[in-house]
Amino acid sequence: MNQRDLTIYNVGQNLDDIMNLDPRGYGVCRILYKGSREHAGEPLSTLFAKRLIGAVKLGGTVFIQTGFVLLPHKVGEMDGIVGAALLARALIVALDAKPAIIVPDACVKAAHKLAAACGLHSYDSIEKASEMTYSIAVVPFTTDSNKADALAEKLYSAHPPSAIIATEAAGANAFGVYHTAMGLDVTALESKSDALFSLCKSGGVPTFAIGDLGNEIGMGAIADHIDRYIPKAARSLGRDSILAATAADTCLTATVSDWGMNAVIAALAYLLQNPDVLHSDEIQREAMLTASRAGMVNMYGDLNPCIDGFDIDFNQTLLHLMRRLIEQAGKLVKTCKPWFDGVIDRGFFDLKDVLKKDSSTHE
Repeated sequence: MNQRDLTIYNVGQNLDDIMNLDPRGYGVCRILYKGSREHAGEPLSTLFAKRLIGAVKLGGTVFIQTGFVLLPHKVGEMDGIVGAALLARALIVALDAKPAIIVPDACVKAAHKLAAACGLHSYDSIEKASEMTYSIAVVPFTTDSNKADALAEKLYSAHPPSAIIATEAAGANAFGVYHTAMGLDVTALESKSDALFSLCKSGGVPTFAIGDLGNEIGMGAIADHIDRYIPKAARSLGRDSILAATAADTCLTATVSDWGMNAVIAALAYLLQNPDVLHSDEIQREAMLTASRAGMVNMYGDLNPCIDGFDIDFNQTLLHLMRRLIEQAGKLVKTCKPWFDGVIDRGFFDLKDVLKKDSSTHE
């Protein structure tokens, strides 16, 4: 272990702590974080970012799945789609990636408008978007389970991605049933994009997932923990369990999925030493306003520009704090070196086994 390793470790822990603040106080985020942190073995935000850097080829296609359709209005929610657009922007700035945002029909309009709010062009075609600079594709995915496998195969074979990322994307349980947080059956409303996620995983594509409850694609990676501790997720409930069956290679949990996404983007900016990767407070504001005006709902069902009940100011405050933390970590490298040397010598942080598996991505 060296100063760089220890700094990355603690930057990651700082970002993880921010994305898992618990303003509601009911503890679900802390329950999930214990399981996902133990599964990962190190801070989630920097691990996610390191693995993304290692997986995403320069100029390569990246699938970003999102979109959770809610009752009673049968429209998509804010959380997830805002973060997906911001990640698309970050991957373009950082790695010249070619993102394709894959959503239910109910979220297509918002995804196009969000691209513009993030300074990006958007196209209906992956081929067209791949030819253009600062562009994303917006691809609807079917809600018909009988068509899902064929559509997944078509997308995968035509545009094999270097990574697939699911963020707040509705995930089916082991019986193929999709549920809201309160256990309502919304199978008919959700895109069946689990099929694409699973196909990519079986083809060796690195899979990433962000969630905040356990009913999202990829959260099966910590299924035993969710089964034990999260309400309405017990496997013993059978078809009524909200626990998603798909398991991601890299799983991140946060109080709000979009907070987790912002932490990942901040970690990318820090690891790549490129502050432009992390969006501004203004872009965060514009993205939230745009999603709301395009009909995406707060989780309580209203059309206020809030993500899971947290308004623009709250989200900007956390984003601002993340930005200041990654900036500060780069300012005192020389000044603090004696302290790093002393702390490392005393062995409290013994990270050799944890960090060696990912060391090649941040040397």
